[in-house]
Amino acid sequence: FFLASSATALSPLVSNAESTAGYIPDMVGGLKKPKAVGGLTKKIRKVGDIMDELQRDLMQERWDLVEKYPEQLRSYVPVFTTYTDSAFPTESPTDWGLRVALRYEVGRFFASLERLKQASSRRALDEAYLAYSDASLHFDRYLHVGGLYTYYDATITNENFFKDVSPDSLVHSNPATDPALVRDLVVLIKGPDMGKTGIVIGMYSDGSNNCVVKLDRYMGFREIRVVPNL
Repeated sequence: FFLASSATALSPLVSNAESTAGYIPDMVGGLKKPKAVGGLTKKIRKVGDIMDELQRDLMQERWDLVEKYPEQLRSYVPVFTTYTDSAFPTESPTDWGLRVALRYEVGRFFASLERLKQASSRRALDEAYLAYSDASLHFDRYLHVGGLYTYYDATITNENFFKDVSPDSLVHSNPATDPALVRDLVVLIKGPDMGKTGIVIGMYSDGSNNCVVKLDRYMGFREIRVVPNL
């Protein structure tokens, strides 16, 4: 991706079938819909709003507020647990596999929040950004695996929509001289999410040159992507 220096007039075309809303791919190539679980889905989606508020306070370095979020989010542990066990209750290979995957994402989500808590206590901004990014990534994966998105995007790649569009139409800065940093607004110019815009929320320091981007809101959700910082 490249840092977006101005808003682009191009919007990626997305193929979303309303008839598949709330469904997730199963393990045999079809689609599976989670069992009805009352108001649990709304409670879990509420976590996304809290994460947005946490992002705002973190980027403003409001440490007094940031320190309170891990405990607030931990209160949702019973909600995650109940949804995982109720939405996929059977011992079928599909339900069993989904429960395992969901429990893994929940574990990583709360482990990342613990890292955020520790980084906040030291006022270590870069570590806090990375911990928040990991928490956002695992929460997003939970939503996807758990069928909690209100739409199912069957698009394989957006690049096909830009075949006849000049690269100059995507306005961005030069990544060689002005690489994207945390808090920068970016536009993705390669890969399946080409044309989508978002904000950098974390940079990995493991030598991978990858960063975490929170995409702009679409149908109430902000998906998370790990992309190379070219």
